[in-house]
Amino acid sequence: MWIQLAIIVISAVVSYQMRPKPAKPKPAAFSDFDFPMAEEGTPQYVIFGDCWVEDWMVLAVGNYRTTAIRKKGGKK
Repeated sequence: MWIQLAIIVISAVVSYQMRPKPAKPKPAAFSDFDFPMAEEGTPQYVIFGDCWVEDWMVLAVGNYRTTAIRKKGGKK
């Protein structure tokens, strides 16, 4: 029984060490996003509440951060 347990532990350690290392993903750039922007002269309307709209558009995109958010701990 102890031999089989040792074989399981050794095979788990070896498989953990031999697994492929995943590549780190590159951070998203602003050009990666595809927003349907409004063209000049397109009529704009305002909807209050929930509503399904067939032709939606993005009038503005703001507060896009290019640096990491760093916040110190919550010690008082």
